[in-house]
Amino acid sequence: MIDDLRAMAVFAKTVETGSFRAASRELGLSPSVISHHVSQLEDKLGVALLYRSTRRLSLTSDGEKLFGYAKEMLALAENGFDAIAQRATVPAGKLNVTLPAGFIHGPMVDDLASFAQAFPRINLSVNFSDHQQDIIRDSIDLAIRVGTVQDSSLKSKKLTDLKRKLVVAPDYYRKHPEPRKVQDLESWDFIGLKMRPNDKLLTNKSGKSVRLTYDPQIVLDSIHAVVQLARAGAGVITPPDFLVADDIRQGRMLELFPEWTVESLPVYAIWPPNAPREGLTHRFIDYLEACEKKRRSLGK
Repeated sequence: MIDDLRAMAVFAKTVETGSFRAASRELGLSPSVISHHVSQLEDKLGVALLYRSTRRLSLTSDGEKLFGYAKEMLALAENGFDAIAQRATVPAGKLNVTLPAGFIHGPMVDDLASFAQAFPRINLSVNFSDHQQDIIRDSIDLAIRVGTVQDSSLKSKKLTDLKRKLVVAPDYYRKHPEPRKVQDLESWDFIGLKMRPNDKLLTNKSGKSVRLTYDPQIVLDSIHAVVQLARAGAGVITPPDFLVADDIRQGRMLELFPEWTVESLPVYAIWPPNAPREGLTHRFIDYLEACEKKRRSLGK
């Protein structure tokens, strides 16, 4: 079928220009290739489409019919190209995006809202989930992932680092001996998150590092559930700082050893390798980068 469509396009150009030689100049093909495509169509259909002599071409009645359909085919193709080109000028279309569930309460939600306002003709379909979707199988245009990029066949770009806090509920804190040093926390209960390893790397201002390892009694698949259980006094957690900032301010959570910093996690944008550089995916990535740069300049 593809060969037939190509031959129809060559046939139409031959009729429009009036000769094989003129069509060859327009299409950048040799006259013999032009003749081959027309003959291929005639053999396929079992009819003569053109009567040709050394000086001129003339359409048969079957040729006139096919020429009408060929022109219609080419017009539809041109309309399609024009529509896509128009989208590049005025961004329009649909973007399928997936983000970790914990980002529902993070600054990237504001970025999504402002992007939608800046580009009203782009429709966003956003999935917040801690279960990683298959980008290719599920037709995802862009995924925001936390931690190491696993699939080397995909394109990726680091957007920022996710800062974390070491926190616990006051009730839990009061029920245990006061820790004198950060290593004392190894005897405390940590709540596990299924997609993260059971250890924490902490660094103090002098550059000294301590890695805490633990065997959690409770392991969850949602960072929101982890925070909820910590509020209920189930143990120590290290969530993104924006998830517990209000809890710390209002006394629902205590920050442990604030002079120690929990290792940040890298945040990546990940997308299919064949996404066009001028397409909607890259436009969204550029927008997220600009928003993150603005936050850093404001010290947020």
